[in-house]
Amino acid sequence: MNNKLNEWLKKEITELKSRSLFKELKILESPSDGNIFIENQNIINLSSNNYLGLANHPKVKAAAIQAIQEWGVGAGAVRWLGGTMDIHHQLEKKITEWKHVEDTLVFTSGFNANSGCIPAVLSKNDVVISDELNHASIIDGVRLSSAKYRKSEGFVYRHSDMEHLEKILKNTQSFEKRMIITDGVFSMDGDIARLPEIVNLAEKHDAFVMVDDAHASGVLGKNGSGTTSHFNLYGRVDIQLGTLSKGLGVVGGYIAGSGSLKQLLINRARSFLFSTAHPPMVAGALLAALDIIQNDPTLIQTLWKNSDIWKNKLHQEGFDTMGSETPITPVYVGDEQRAQEMERLLYKEGVYALSITYPTVSLGKARIRTMPNTTHTEEDFNKAIEAFKKVRDKVG
Repeated sequence: MNNKLNEWLKKEITELKSRSLFKELKILESPSDGNIFIENQNIINLSSNNYLGLANHPKVKAAAIQAIQEWGVGAGAVRWLGGTMDIHHQLEKKITEWKHVEDTLVFTSGFNANSGCIPAVLSKNDVVISDELNHASIIDGVRLSSAKYRKSEGFVYRHSDMEHLEKILKNTQSFEKRMIITDGVFSMDGDIARLPEIVNLAEKHDAFVMVDDAHASGVLGKNGSGTTSHFNLYGRVDIQLGTLSKGLGVVGGYIAGSGSLKQLLINRARSFLFSTAHPPMVAGALLAALDIIQNDPTLIQTLWKNSDIWKNKLHQEGFDTMGSETPITPVYVGDEQRAQEMERLLYKEGVYALSITYPTVSLGKARIRTMPNTTHTEEDFNKAIEAFKKVRDKVG
């Protein structure tokens, strides 16, 4: 290995460790669930996006196995080169019905959906107007486009500040197209975008709206179909992104909108054009997952019940959950070193809850991010809150 590169790598790692920003992988020795095994220990898992427990649902697993038997283990090509099987087509039809849109295009991940869609629909004559707390995949997708977007140029609005958003809209009338983009549910804070007001402002100022429903898919709206459904904004949100790896428990992302949008993305979205299609078992599993949440309301009801139980326990003990409105439940710490120490001590107490630090959140706004799901029990939450109290007393 090149000595200069190796020296640089070690220096960067040392710097990350000195600033309490270094992350290490934990290896799960069991399926992702409310309780997991790591290093031969049974741990309460408060860090999974498997909101509804569908990653391990018997019907979802059976559908994946059936798809392997019928279609094989791989698609064999990118979508436009013969990698689109009928089972992929069925999945897109199912999502389209679920989202109440004209059509849908599935990508291999939510990150790929953002990095493919945003550059495809924007040109150098356009501008992106973005919430300051948008997810990294939105930011990276915007950076890949030729549109104007920089905060220093006045195109990023303060988090959920509608007056600031309207001010930017008034100052950007010279652009050909203006896209307002926002998370539906903000992934590190757990609050919900003020989507009705955003849509009203977009219509007033001739802009269009893209919403990233990664953490709303399977969680908000009718049958978990997202923020557009939650706010009854059908037909008024131009581009909806969602993931298939969180609430739906498998993997992938999608863009839902008009038929023309899908046609353009098939031809211009680079992350779609140059990525091999999902293995057919992924599509089969997702078809089963969608069928379950559309016919079994108890999963989403249990998710919200458990979320309320966990939040109430935290509030009763004086923890700050930062105004979270959804199952994403951050516990505010502030200092990066203390947050990482809390993570380590919680793990020793049998709770897997990760510290979130810069650059995922701003410096000085570190937190422990917790994610209750349908598979947790009240006993899990009782054990977890005792661990949080004990660790808080140690950290100070």
